Amino acid sequence: MCRNIHTLFNFEPPATEDEIRGAALQYVRKVSGFTKPSQANEVAFERAVDEVTAATARLIEALVTNAPPKDREVEAQRKRERAAKRFATA
Repeated sequence: MCRNIHTLFNFEPPATEDEIRGAALQYVRKVSGFTKPSQANEVAFERAVDEVTAATARLIEALVTNAPPKDREVEAQRKRERAAKRFATA
């Protein structure tokens, strides 16, 4: 369920609004227990996603580091290699 929640800070190019919103959506889904809320809960659910998105964007903008930005492609390749080892059949 939390596949879109991953590190968004200190990447080149920076995280997009869609990536931030995707992480916020996954977070709200996890916390609420709803993949898709009922009509009765839809407004509250969407408001929570908007608020988490905004808070996450503010956090990312406020963070500072001396470390060089990470390369998205290199990190993606590392993630694929870890997954291949983890899920390899023996």
